[in-house]
Amino acid sequence: MGDNSTSYKIVSDNRQARYLYEILETYEAGIELMGTEVKSIRAGKVNLRDGFALIRKGEVLLMNVQISPHQTTSQAFNHEPTRTRKLLLHREEIRKLIGKVEQQGLTLVPLKMYMKRGWVKIDLALVKGKKLHDKREDIKKREDQRTMQRALKNF
Repeated sequence: MGDNSTSYKIVSDNRQARYLYEILETYEAGIELMGTEVKSIRAGKVNLRDGFALIRKGEVLLMNVQISPHQTTSQAFNHEPTRTRKLLLHREEIRKLIGKVEQQGLTLVPLKMYMKRGWVKIDLALVKGKKLHDKREDIKKREDQRTMQRALKNF
């Protein structure tokens, strides 16, 4: 049997966040879920695109992340798709985040959701919004890299 401590399966990735925001720090957080939500996550029915996190009363809450209802479960036992979910972080991490979010005006955004050793985890990023000229600069750098790779490939 292999060691599963380092392996994980990415369920959902928020690629748009890397384009819209400048990522300053990342944190790995657990997430408090219902049983039907875990079934939907394993099926890959997650959308992180509009998600963000808030800190209220010393707790980190994940807002606006859509986990579709499970298909084969009765509607009486199913979950609400965009309900607020609690994220599980250490107190010291939450204290650091409170200072940075409230004083520096930064935002918490989920980057990816994955399964790690049977647990659902979220990569949460502390981000600052990019201006239009920053986005254009990133696109230009990416295009320059591609042209350099093409030129090297021909030689």
